[in-house]
Amino acid sequence: MLTIGELASYAGVTVRAVRHYHAKGLLPEPARDHSGYRRYDAAAVVELIRIRTLAGAGVPLARVRELLRADEAEFARAVADIDRRLKDEIRARRRHRARIARLTSGDALVLPPEVVAFLDRLRALGVDERIVRAERDGWIPLVAHAPERVPEWLARKREQLDDPEFADFHRSLGQALDRPEDDPRLPELADRLAAYVTRLADERGEGYVDDSTLERPLVQVMDNLAYDTLPVARRLTELLGERGWTGWTRLRRTAPPRRTAP
Repeated sequence: MLTIGELASYAGVTVRAVRHYHAKGLLPEPARDHSGYRRYDAAAVVELIRIRTLAGAGVPLARVRELLRADEAEFARAVADIDRRLKDEIRARRRHRARIARLTSGDALVLPPEVVAFLDRLRALGVDERIVRAERDGWIPLVAHAPERVPEWLARKREQLDDPEFADFHRSLGQALDRPEDDPRLPELADRLAAYVTRLADERGEGYVDDSTLERPLVQVMDNLAYDTLPVARRLTELLGERGWTGWTRLRRTAPPRRTAP
């Protein structure tokens, strides 16, 4: 007959674990001897090893109790089911590890590869990292809200960056980030942006620069993200308002388009 310490030692667990299994009803408590100590037989060692093995494999203790009482066929089915669950957990943990590994790449954690490639293109064009960060932060709620529209938005963004005038505006904006709100060069920058947007609207249509499908709360979130990262954007928005356009994420014409004489 074995003491609780000897039982724990032979089964490879702690005395505390043995007592825990007693409390959970997994391992029956033996009768006490005349001195009041628990005494275990060899069958208890085998039973405790079975409990330890199942618990160590990740089987919930409530399920361990069920398996200990199952017949051979039921036990085999249950083990197969546990094996499938463990395989699913392994696959999930591998996905989690892959996502954690992507933390080192920053943008790739929450954005699809094509958006990350677009951000890298901005960097390659010499765009200030603060503008890239504001662009990234704007993409995050867009991708979460309507991932199916990412290809459409990206195609439009790529078209704009293919235009040297717009790419140059991004670089000029980077140079203006640290300027005070009363800097006389900001109105000049607003003139350039207003002229560019007006040309796009006249050539491509209002819908090309004003995506009316974006809900107002989402637009406000994206605007605020931009304003927080690029305070100068708020001043440029005011200046654009004086030039017939309102907004930042969604640019809308407030003044009627100029008509050329026939």
